[in-house]
Amino acid sequence: MNPSYSNEAEEYRQKVQAFLAEKLPSTWKGIGSLEGEQLEEFVTQWRATLASTGYLAPGWPVEYGGGGLSALEQVIVAEEFARAGVPTGGPNDVFGIQMLGNTLLLFGSEEQKSHYLPRIISGEDTWCQGYSEPNAGSDLSNVGLKATLDGDQWILNGQKIWTSAGHLADHIFTLARTDPDAPKHKGISFLLVDMRQPGIEVRPIKMISGESEFNEVFYTDAVVPKENVVGGVNNGWAVAMGLLGFERGEAAATAPIRFQAELDRLLLLAKQRGVASDPRIRQRLAWCYSKVQVMRFIGMRTLTQFLNGHHPGPDGAIFKLYWSEYHKVVTELGIDIIGLDALVPTGRKPSSAFQTDDAGAPNDSMSWAMTFLNARAGTIYAGSSQIQKNIIGEMVLGLPKEPKPN
Repeated sequence: MNPSYSNEAEEYRQKVQAFLAEKLPSTWKGIGSLEGEQLEEFVTQWRATLASTGYLAPGWPVEYGGGGLSALEQVIVAEEFARAGVPTGGPNDVFGIQMLGNTLLLFGSEEQKSHYLPRIISGEDTWCQGYSEPNAGSDLSNVGLKATLDGDQWILNGQKIWTSAGHLADHIFTLARTDPDAPKHKGISFLLVDMRQPGIEVRPIKMISGESEFNEVFYTDAVVPKENVVGGVNNGWAVAMGLLGFERGEAAATAPIRFQAELDRLLLLAKQRGVASDPRIRQRLAWCYSKVQVMRFIGMRTLTQFLNGHHPGPDGAIFKLYWSEYHKVVTELGIDIIGLDALVPTGRKPSSAFQTDDAGAPNDSMSWAMTFLNARAGTIYAGSSQIQKNIIGEMVLGLPKEPKPN
């Protein structure tokens, strides 16, 4: 089985490749070869290039600053950017463009779309996601952040946690309980909140890797105009589930490419460390290879559904569960190959705490050690593996719901 794209699709792929060849330096090795100020400068300039050419939000309508591309063209752009080792935007654009922007296009009012979408493209507004709480992690229906309507505005009191890149954002789309008497799925609303107010406090959370990609966000009488509800009051659950589908959709195109590139680095590392002929290492490498191939076919299935107009729903849990559990195993193998050097890692740290290190990253002990630590978080963020299994069992396979405690 070797699925292929149409001739028309391959012609568009050549157009994207030509764009990358024109805009990137001839010596380009991937964003993983950069660090520090050099990395920040490149991402800033690259984002501006994407915004001016329509590639920053390729699927958005042109009138909102997008590229107006078809679903197939968007997939090809994502694939070629992943292969070239270039980002699709800035550090918070996955929240502002992929998540919120697409959600506004589906659920937002015309006023919300006209106001927020151009500001996301220009970078004037930078967003993060306010879903999880201390008592509502993967089970979002337990959201307790309280929103009380006071005249023309909502008053927010409560807390969010595990807010990725919250320290870089000035806006947060957040789930809040607007009707405490309604069933827990029914009394939630999706609010657009300006973080530049006295009632919002952001506190960093230090991870096992030493980085602080995650944050806590505290709301103390924070205010939100009542027109900043997306999708209607008490309809936030439907909006939130729609957003999670957008969050996982693009990963089907890019994740298999990233994980294959990581496995290629691991194969090279095994040769460099002189263990490539060890039958135990070879068996584990073969296992990883088979899993990446399966991941590729799961991704193709998801993309086929996407191209037919179906955005990932509960079935998106399959892909998330698969790659996150796989990544724990492959990074453990990386540490075993490095051996004692993993105890005192040296070299460049990964530029992101999510999924693999970037294309072009040096194949050194620091890259693998930090990626190994970050891989543990992959089974927790965006829905823990236990919750993904519940979703698959109950909402995909139709199995009985998990028994609830009295």
